[in-house]
Amino acid sequence: MSKILITSALPYINGVKHLGNLAGSMLPADIYARAMRLMGHEVLYICATDEHGTPAELAAQAEGMEVAAYCEAMHEAQKQAGAQFKLSYDYFGRSSAKSNHALTQAFAQQLEARGLIEERVSRQVYSNADGRFLPDRYVEGTCPSCGYEGARGDQCDGCGKLLDPVDLIDPYSAVSGSKDVEIRETNHLYLRQSALSDDLRKWVNAAKGWPPLATSIALKWLDEGLRDRAITRDLKWGIPVTNEDGSVRKGFEGKVFYVWFDAPIEYIAATQDWAAETGGDWAPWWRTDKGADEVQYVQFMGKDNVAFHALSFPTTIIGSGEPWKLVDQLKAFNWVTWYGGKFSTSQKRGVFMDQALDIAPSDYWRWHLTANAPEGSDAAFTWEEFQSSVNSDLANVLGNFVNRITKYCAGKFDGKLPAGGTPGEAEAWIEAELATRIPQLIKCYEAREFRKAMTETRAIWAAGNEYLTQAAPWTHYKTDVDQAAIGVRYGLNLVALFGIIAQPVIPDAAAKILDAIGVPEDKRSWNFGETTDVKALLSALPEGQAIAAPDVLFSKIEDTDIEAWTERFGGAEG
Repeated sequence: MSKILITSALPYINGVKHLGNLAGSMLPADIYARAMRLMGHEVLYICATDEHGTPAELAAQAEGMEVAAYCEAMHEAQKQAGAQFKLSYDYFGRSSAKSNHALTQAFAQQLEARGLIEERVSRQVYSNADGRFLPDRYVEGTCPSCGYEGARGDQCDGCGKLLDPVDLIDPYSAVSGSKDVEIRETNHLYLRQSALSDDLRKWVNAAKGWPPLATSIALKWLDEGLRDRAITRDLKWGIPVTNEDGSVRKGFEGKVFYVWFDAPIEYIAATQDWAAETGGDWAPWWRTDKGADEVQYVQFMGKDNVAFHALSFPTTIIGSGEPWKLVDQLKAFNWVTWYGGKFSTSQKRGVFMDQALDIAPSDYWRWHLTANAPEGSDAAFTWEEFQSSVNSDLANVLGNFVNRITKYCAGKFDGKLPAGGTPGEAEAWIEAELATRIPQLIKCYEAREFRKAMTETRAIWAAGNEYLTQAAPWTHYKTDVDQAAIGVRYGLNLVALFGIIAQPVIPDAAAKILDAIGVPEDKRSWNFGETTDVKALLSALPEGQAIAAPDVLFSKIEDTDIEAWTERFGGAEG
């Protein structure tokens, strides 16, 4: 048994997240956490809302709310959305918590004492129309490198080059659209990432278990020359810049720490809050002098968050000089797109988490988004593919199998697991199939290869249908009840197995299956071991056990549903 610390990129506070956000961080983290728990590992899954920065202020302003009240309301909304999608956080915190204030300020003081933070005068874009300095992403203009119009102040989406907003041609405010902007000088604290470039490169090159997407992004930033990064902003809402005695640093009144400095630190702070709430001990998860060197730390995020997790946060951790735990595996995802384009609320394009459950149960979304996870490339969501995967994989393959065999048992064997019969060719075939596929499934989960894990899961379900075709208990029942009995017995044990392996991805349906055939809670783990004892798996249910046919597990999605959803949310023409 291992200790596994899991974090997923913090969902930003300005609204409930769309399905792309879910698929690229929170959902795979949850599925991995569930699978590892079932394998007997000690798991701690931490997440939180990311509550600071200009977008939070602007979103609160748009709602006519104080920013603190807005963040509190949206934290609860996101927490509820996660619960409805069955995200099994061990703790879901807030980056605005007192613990994160204290820890962020402490890290900054340690880094400055070690010469890795220095105060500099910077040139920044100020919008006269908005009456505020504009963060990098809120300045747009023409890229000086490739001429792409609509480049953001931090990066050009046209050529991918990292930018400084003051270098943009014809800059304007992305808040108001005003071109009445000017460059002003302002003091900020800078994290000297460049001083640790060599250390970071060695660390990235030595990393194991990172997908090529994560490694390539980190090395790209290093190859371009890692820039020192301002870690303060001219804002009111956020973590104040303080001295060791808690007083506000002179000249930094009206400034706060940059959201991308404090947000990753919240992983640690949220763990501290988890410990305070549960009576646990946070230090063995995060301090290598307290045992965290034995912890496997896995991060999940979209590709746009890689640079901060692979470079900026490690700069903070390494630069502090203290024995903090660094990430072991950084699982990065590409994006889920909406018919190949971006999700857009204003253009009625895309579905958001709070809307999705009005359309279909969480299991449907969890299965489809994972079976089509954006691991190797961006993955375009379409209603037609959603319909196909739900109807084919869930309703036809799994649902049909469970329905057929449980109803047959109820009708022909009084709803009890039958005894009798001798295993034959069909039983030998399914045993061999499972002996190969179950270890492959486990390896996929351990390697965090989610599309492959779903492919193996689907193949195991399909093998059950093939087994029933070969065993044909309904045919044998006419002449040899014992021969029919063994087909039913193996089939029902397959139902139990299918329910068990379904738990990480479709937990609601899995629970219905396992409840219906009487599998107790303490028998639902993945005690498969290095060598799978297939015979034991296929004889796990006691003979004579009561078996019930569960209600319809998966209702098919009809073409009329697709038409209605396309009208409401957009589609190929939306």
